[in-house]
Amino acid sequence: MLIRYGIDESGKRFERARIFTVEEHGISRAKIDREALLITDRLQKEGYHAYIVGGAVRDLLTDKEPKDFDICTDAQPKRVRRLFWNSRIIGRRFRLVHVHFKNQIIEVSTFRSNEPGADNNDFGTLEEDVERRDFSINALYYDPKKEQVIDFVRAMKDIRDKRMRSLLPLDSTFCEDPVRMIRAVKYSAAGGFAIPFTLRKSIKRFRPELEKTPTSRMTEEVFKIYEGGRSAPIIKALEQYGLLEIMIPELRRAVLGENPKRGLREFLSRLEALDLLMGTEESIPRGRVIKEVYGSYLRLEGEHSFEELFKLAFRGIKELLAPLTPPNADVETAVKLLFEERGIVKEKKKKKRRRRRKKKKTPEGESSEASQILDQAPSEGSSS
Repeated sequence: MLIRYGIDESGKRFERARIFTVEEHGISRAKIDREALLITDRLQKEGYHAYIVGGAVRDLLTDKEPKDFDICTDAQPKRVRRLFWNSRIIGRRFRLVHVHFKNQIIEVSTFRSNEPGADNNDFGTLEEDVERRDFSINALYYDPKKEQVIDFVRAMKDIRDKRMRSLLPLDSTFCEDPVRMIRAVKYSAAGGFAIPFTLRKSIKRFRPELEKTPTSRMTEEVFKIYEGGRSAPIIKALEQYGLLEIMIPELRRAVLGENPKRGLREFLSRLEALDLLMGTEESIPRGRVIKEVYGSYLRLEGEHSFEELFKLAFRGIKELLAPLTPPNADVETAVKLLFEERGIVKEKKKKKRRRRRKKKKTPEGESSEASQILDQAPSEGSSS
């Protein structure tokens, strides 16, 4: 293990970070996504620092396959954009760069400042960026070039001990960003990290703050859970913490019904089937995810035409999804798949047979008016 030292205000050296080598952490470049390596190698070649960060490092250290590979760098968004033609800058609250590949998008963020008065778009140093991280297990930085893990907050010990620890004050962290409550429960349920008593108490205390989350952001957080392959244990834990009634209130009401215990058990069984599906298929459209999660709770009654039934189903799914707002195209796909499953098909319109006009029959021995005219016409070459 290597030590990175800093200098305090009195001029004395202090231990700033611990640096773990490949022999100690066990992560090699071979375990890193090829496109993520392409980005970090290019940034480092241009003279910038570039690290794999957050959940990817946590998952690699716990022998899990990361779903995403996020990158952090000292290159500002416009410079990153110039280096990668297949990228674009997004975000207002904090500008990020999304680098687009055939089957995935890799997010590249610039180190954030932690100076008093700085806003989300003020950029800083690696050391300042660490101080903006929510939990210790998300605050590790992996350098693919040197194959080293940099640990500023003793996160390696927390990962080995399977323990959650907030890096921000518990009386303010969930007010600043209520979604951190969802993440804490998600990391605990999916990764087996224990939540200390003080952190559990804080989640229950600040639970109402979650209602302030924008619907677009809540939508992405919920679908990340559905699509992550561990939705059943995560949803179960979110229900235990009382967060589910804020995240998916309409679906929860339909799930619990008249027999809450049985309803929840059946819902978790459906999510287990979805998790299995996520693990066996490479890519599943979001419309199919909506159908698998919400389809069983859609009730369609009465006699209706196919068009009317489709509109009713569309509205019904939208009501179950509320307050989540996935694109309408995904909801339409869900309804189509649900109709296929239930054998609801559109009736083919019968083609009207065109009635052939019958020719008037002339009495035998009589000629028609037209034939009489032709008969009376002079033949070619005759004289008048």
